[in-house]
Amino acid sequence: MTSPDGFLPVKSAGRTLEVLEALAASPHRRSLVDLARALDIPKSSLHGILRTLAQRGWVESDLTGTRFGLGIRALQVGAAYLTADDAMGVLGTVLDDLSRQFGETVHLGRLDGPHVVYLAKRESVHPLRLYSAIGRQLPAHATALGKVLLAERGDDEVDELLSWPLPALTRHTLTTPDALHAALAGIRQRGYAADREESTEGIVCVAMAVPLRSPAIDAISLSVPVARLGADTEERIVAALHRAVDQVRAAGGLLTSA
Repeated sequence: MTSPDGFLPVKSAGRTLEVLEALAASPHRRSLVDLARALDIPKSSLHGILRTLAQRGWVESDLTGTRFGLGIRALQVGAAYLTADDAMGVLGTVLDDLSRQFGETVHLGRLDGPHVVYLAKRESVHPLRLYSAIGRQLPAHATALGKVLLAERGDDEVDELLSWPLPALTRHTLTTPDALHAALAGIRQRGYAADREESTEGIVCVAMAVPLRSPAIDAISLSVPVARLGADTEERIVAALHRAVDQVRAAGGLLTSA
């Protein structure tokens, strides 16, 4: 498909990226047949792409040579992205401070289309905690991180980003336009978002956008199991996030303006 500026994407490059994205989205290695069916790529062409990627270290196969996953080169490039990202340098100390204050899981997330991606985390000190991984992608509408970043945008722009009806991750997930729009209006008024078991049963998350860009694309959050929530836990988290955002403003302000 030709883009509005007349650019025609290179088909072979597009297919290669589709393979890498499909492998990144799966928690398990995938077979040639599975990938060919999912991506609608002829097996002969796909085999050549996989062999080329394997030769360069982007893809690895199992001992049978029939199932494929990402290789170490993907990890190296991902790590290089994080190392070069300005937000990581600005926010590292902020994440550390929040982790020390609460001992709970702290995340830095970035809006990526209809999703939010974890860029950094600090682990909870408790055995009962939220499972997450750097690079994990979640629907923005189902997370505090994603909702607070969607709230930085108008409802029309939000509707363009999302595909309705929205998928439900738990029985608490907001899935209709009216429910999400009302939630975003409340977030804009309060200045922070809460995810009350909307992404993971038993976990409450509170998030606030960080003003490194305008509109913001990054946010920080704390996730707490319901079992450890006290009467004033959310209030203390919100106060700490406000202090963290003020610290970011004092440290550097906007990196770029959109």
